[in-house]
Amino acid sequence: MRPFAPVSLLPLLGLALALACSDGTNPTDASRPAFDAGGQSGFSLNGEASGFPTGEVRLTGGGSFDLSTASNTVPTEAAAASTSGSFSCIEPVDQGPLTGCAKDRGVRWDTVQLLASTGFKCTGSDALKPATTDAHTAVLLADFYRAGDGNNESFTAQIIVADRDIAPDIPGVQNLWVQGVGCGTANVHLH
Repeated sequence: MRPFAPVSLLPLLGLALALACSDGTNPTDASRPAFDAGGQSGFSLNGEASGFPTGEVRLTGGGSFDLSTASNTVPTEAAAASTSGSFSCIEPVDQGPLTGCAKDRGVRWDTVQLLASTGFKCTGSDALKPATTDAHTAVLLADFYRAGDGNNESFTAQIIVADRDIAPDIPGVQNLWVQGVGCGTANVHLH
């Protein structure tokens, strides 16, 4: 005698067992980025800033930050930002917080703190403009490192990264600012 099991029911039984033992995800499903949880925002950037009498700086990098933790009280442990990248002084900087950064001497930068706001100038003669951390703009206090300085920061300066023009009164798109160096255009993606 042959056991009775219709062949058409076997695939159904296999599917039922697979679903019963699954957590509902597929290993090929796209992972959700960590910044979707808890109000985190993220950005990436690649650009150059200049405008003051001397100096031009290139920044690349990105990271994540929590808008609700932005504070102008420095230091503030609660100001959650995890951003970093590479930097280079394309031309020597002789004013502001990056004074002494020689041509081709930068290595990397990382965030000290997410700031709530700052005032900035794109050129030495520019009027002071306000910038506020929001869904389109990150105002950061950052450490900059030169080759040979190891893990000891060489400079500390503010930077602004935005997905829109922060200085519409100046020709071109200005969506990157480095304190004491000036503004510039960067490829920026905020999410």
